[in-house]
Amino acid sequence: MSVVNEKNIINFQKSILNWYETYGRRFPWRNKRLTQYQIIIAETLLQRTKAETVSKFYSQFTKDFPNWTSLAQADTTAIELYLKPIGLYRQRAMRLHNLAVEMVKRKGKLPKERAELESIPFIGQYIANAVELIIYKQPSPLIDVNMSRLLEHYFGIRKMADIRYDPYLQKLSYKVVNHKKSKEINWAILDFAALICLRRNPKCNICIFSRKCNYFNDV
Repeated sequence: MSVVNEKNIINFQKSILNWYETYGRRFPWRNKRLTQYQIIIAETLLQRTKAETVSKFYSQFTKDFPNWTSLAQADTTAIELYLKPIGLYRQRAMRLHNLAVEMVKRKGKLPKERAELESIPFIGQYIANAVELIIYKQPSPLIDVNMSRLLEHYFGIRKMADIRYDPYLQKLSYKVVNHKKSKEINWAILDFAALICLRRNPKCNICIFSRKCNYFNDV
């Protein structure tokens, strides 16, 4: 386990970025030319869903519903057809539709004030962080259970069950992504957690962090 200090954070950043250059995944929503709408749709669909699953229908979804207006005017059953593979599809389709209706009212404009951003239906902490990171170019963490797992294995475990409210993990995640390549570090951590630092059967034998891993050294 590594102590949370500047030296160890810098070492982690360098290592994860080097790994990402070779092994990072490529997805359509990581394209630099996406609209704000396409970015938010991607991050919304990715919540609690494997990226590979979303990648199978994301491009066609954004072609059939290319903007907030088209999504707001769509019948929710049409949206549901796309979301069936990712579970809770009726609930998620309704939320996406409601989000689209709200964004049409706002003429597609996102607020920069954090509290107002999170007040929009279906935009919680994770989506708000994604907006700050990808749209407003701020070093915000895409903190979810996968990022949490890798950071905890390397730096030490959190105390609270809900990652959204754990002060240690929240502070740590912001420190780790506070970098000129903040977006790439976020993606690198998510990719590493998906490919190497798995929840079940992690690939510790090829993990670049195993020497300092809290999990590896306890098993």
